[in-house]
Amino acid sequence: MASKSKKLTDKVRGKDYILTQDWNDKEIELLLSTAGNLKKDFKKGKPHRYLPDKTVFLLFFDKSTRTRNSFEAGITQLGGHAHFIDSETSQISHGESPKDTGIILSRYGHGIAIRHDLFPGEGNSYMREVAQWADVPVINMQCDIDHPCQTLADLMTIREKKGKNLKGLKIAVSWAYAPSYAKPMSVPQGLIMLMTRFGLDVTLAHPKEFKLMSETMKIAQENSEKAGGKFTLVDSMEDAFQDADIVYPKSWGCMELFKTPQESLKLAKKYKNWICNEELMKRAKKDAIYMHCLPADRGNEVTDAVIDGPQSVVYDEAENRLHTGKAIMALTM
Repeated sequence: MASKSKKLTDKVRGKDYILTQDWNDKEIELLLSTAGNLKKDFKKGKPHRYLPDKTVFLLFFDKSTRTRNSFEAGITQLGGHAHFIDSETSQISHGESPKDTGIILSRYGHGIAIRHDLFPGEGNSYMREVAQWADVPVINMQCDIDHPCQTLADLMTIREKKGKNLKGLKIAVSWAYAPSYAKPMSVPQGLIMLMTRFGLDVTLAHPKEFKLMSETMKIAQENSEKAGGKFTLVDSMEDAFQDADIVYPKSWGCMELFKTPQESLKLAKKYKNWICNEELMKRAKKDAIYMHCLPADRGNEVTDAVIDGPQSVVYDEAENRLHTGKAIMALTM
């Protein structure tokens, strides 16, 4: 068991996982193959305690279902333990610095995972500062720029459904309407940065007011050119879905209005017709798959007929959050 654990972790042990862009293609492939092996072990009921007696601190500045539970279950299955920290009930709410948090928590355990995704310009910077002072790997459970745990699971799911060679396949990443709250931009940004690296032709669609960060757009274009694919921006869901192999419609807030979320939601009401329904799915290929990071706003982002239909892979996608999260921890911690 010890030698297998050593083989799993030697190459990237201690490496922070903050943006997928920070990891090269071979390292991403290592994460994916490790996740696949861990999934097989889990399905067989085979113990895989690669992190016995190790502790990961899960620091949340936002609410969570899949992320928190996949990490808590994952570290338990790896033989370790998770400590949940709500920023509002910790000394962080009284102004404790990222430096102090990083130093102290890294002396108490073996990994620090952080979700800080609500406001552009804050989360990723906070994680980077914690990582600067921590002596253990820092894992991004979602920030303002990227959701690298989700998009890794998305890539794993696409390969399971479409094969490893994704060259020339089209994924439509589209904004969709939701009235619940101004959702972070990190999922679409993470998708356009990662999927362009692995052969997919990425088409991004959004209303003009709901643009993404310019730096992520630049990275997506550069990644696409390097991989020999296409990165296309359109202004309608219909155009994005046309002949798509994968569709990924979800809501996100207006970048300039995250400090005033009600204004962002008011603006979004202009685009209630941006919904993934059966008619729109007919524009995609017959074997196209529907994806969403969840939770989806049913009846707004997507109809029940689509998300519960035969083309939906949302539950397989959510399941893979467990296996990719475990791979990240097993390899870095």
